[in-house]
Amino acid sequence: MTDTSREAILALVRQYAEARLAQAEFIPGQTAVPPSGKVVGAAEVANMVDAALDAWLTTGRFNASFETRLGEFIGLPHVLTVNSGSSANLVAFTALTSPKLGERAIKPGDEVITVAAGFPTTVNPIIQNGAVPVFVDVQLPTYNIDADLLEAALSPRTKAIMIAHTLGNPFDLDKVAAFARKHGLWLVEDCCDALGSTFNGQKVGTFGDIGTLSFYPAHHITMGEGGAVFTRDPQLRLIMESVRDWGRDCYCAPGKDNTCGKRFSWQLGQLPCGYDHKYTYSHMGYNLKISDMQAACGLAQLDRLEGFIAARKQNFAYLSERLQSCAEFLVLPQATPGSDPSWFGFPLTLKPEAQLSRVDLLHYLDQHRIGTRLLFAGNLTRQPYMQGRNYRCATPLPVTDRIMNDTFWIGLYPGLSREMLDFTVEKLETFLGANFD
Repeated sequence: MTDTSREAILALVRQYAEARLAQAEFIPGQTAVPPSGKVVGAAEVANMVDAALDAWLTTGRFNASFETRLGEFIGLPHVLTVNSGSSANLVAFTALTSPKLGERAIKPGDEVITVAAGFPTTVNPIIQNGAVPVFVDVQLPTYNIDADLLEAALSPRTKAIMIAHTLGNPFDLDKVAAFARKHGLWLVEDCCDALGSTFNGQKVGTFGDIGTLSFYPAHHITMGEGGAVFTRDPQLRLIMESVRDWGRDCYCAPGKDNTCGKRFSWQLGQLPCGYDHKYTYSHMGYNLKISDMQAACGLAQLDRLEGFIAARKQNFAYLSERLQSCAEFLVLPQATPGSDPSWFGFPLTLKPEAQLSRVDLLHYLDQHRIGTRLLFAGNLTRQPYMQGRNYRCATPLPVTDRIMNDTFWIGLYPGLSREMLDFTVEKLETFLGANFD
């Protein structure tokens, strides 16, 4: 009776979702053309209801399956879900401060090479853990770190490199990974915008020590809120799990006890012998887990990931071809040599000779319901919250400033139809050709 009722419920849910989530007709100028968004259907909704019927509210069977399958896709053995991409970056960097890492542990005052042209939460964990971000400039048209400037950023206090693959475009992993190995630096790859991108045929996030992902609705796959950290290092996996799970020493799954078989036999710190391992804390941690309902949504999304990636690549290629008409006024993006990006967005930078205002252009597109985004923080060092913070710029940041002033990006996610892409290009052509006349 219970199984029959469950199947009947899920069948009705699928029927409802197929009708509720059917794509509406595109009406140019009336229908929104968002820069990013989710693509979910009956499978995701049914999975979430299936998880809800379990009444298991924290991580459970769906999360276990999701972590396993995501690891198989990435090609690494250790994957942990967290509640956002920002939390993924926080867990990844905080793990590198663990005393369990001995002399390699990052300590307050140590330096971390990064860039200012990106999202704040790639850099925030560095500051939150008392380390010092050291900024170097980026390059156009890849929007990634200028790897030739790494030497200028190196100092006796340098312990790590933490940078993102901008809008899905891999940074030069040959140079960056080789530099990290040469100098014994940790390398954290922020892959929140780059799930499925490859460099020389290898998935991003697998070159460094830790990779991070986001599953916010704007990203390649979604579970509403969510993220993940992944590594090949079993010690880092245990440390990250501890940081994610309150800082506790115990690695039992929710609802499980005494996995190690020695729950009341440990003696750690200055605690009495036999102090319950479930309440022994080796790190200053958080509670950053997801619910099983979120993982259920993500599991259905994984079934569609290859198709999502293919659609992003196709849309990027189409926009690249169509926007050649605007190349006189706009810097068009290019993939890093050796890379095959799973693009997150299509970045564009106004050329000086265009003599156009980005604000006017974005306002014009907005009037036609075409969504745009800036390249996140632009130049992070000029953001209000960074004033008075402890950081240094190893080089001048002229390209970063140019991105702050002249760059924006448009959408290419799988939910955009060819009609929507054509409409976007047509409006860009109209504005740039009009030149305010």
